[in-house]
Amino acid sequence: MFERLKEDIACVFERDPAARTGFEVFTTYPGVHAVLIHRLTHRLWKHNLKWLARVLSNLARLFTGIEIHPGAVIGRRFFIDHGMGVVIGETAVIGDDCTLYHGVTLGGTTWQKGKRHPTLGRDVVVGAGAKVLGPLLIGDGVRIGSNAVVVKSVPAGATVVGVPGRIIEPAKDATTRRRADTAKRIGFDAYGATRDAPDPIANAINRMLDHIHHMDQRVEQMSRALESRGIMEHFEHDPTLDEVEIPPATDSSSV
Repeated sequence: MFERLKEDIACVFERDPAARTGFEVFTTYPGVHAVLIHRLTHRLWKHNLKWLARVLSNLARLFTGIEIHPGAVIGRRFFIDHGMGVVIGETAVIGDDCTLYHGVTLGGTTWQKGKRHPTLGRDVVVGAGAKVLGPLLIGDGVRIGSNAVVVKSVPAGATVVGVPGRIIEPAKDATTRRRADTAKRIGFDAYGATRDAPDPIANAINRMLDHIHHMDQRVEQMSRALESRGIMEHFEHDPTLDEVEIPPATDSSSV
């Protein structure tokens, strides 16, 4: 019991820069209080003391603003930051090292009994106000943006934003890695410029990277053809590209 409490307090220091002392975290963080009470109510729920479990759960909601059904299964080092308005349904399952922010709902979409709430893998972060609805599987390492509404399962490592939730940062495939390499070589910062991003600027940059890669291949073929005929030696990519900088759109000195 005390070992789990130490873990709960330690994970707060890892994820909240405002945390100062262990005593402060233990006495003033509603997210920690809600998780501690849930452990008791979940144990009562499993021992078929369901009415008592619900009463204590309601008291926890009254004092913390966080509603966790006693039937929910929660892993280790679970942190609810701020916490007000968080709702976690009866059949929800949350893996180790997950983080939820205020206003998050892990809810259901049916009145039928059975599994009707989401399952979160390890190291999942759900942003403020996001809703994850239905018996979905949210893979390990998923990031769900603030106010997103997720109604479909999400593969591990993806980032989801929007209403309805859309994956904007899928697992790194060959095309994504190639774009990142090309961008790095010519001086672009490709962070967030993913193929599925609902952003016309990001899409335009991706098309430019694809075109540059295609032209590189053509120039490479021409260079080797000229070398094979003794016209000139094959040349590698220009190393001076590393020194090229793209000027900002606005001149900060004139502001």
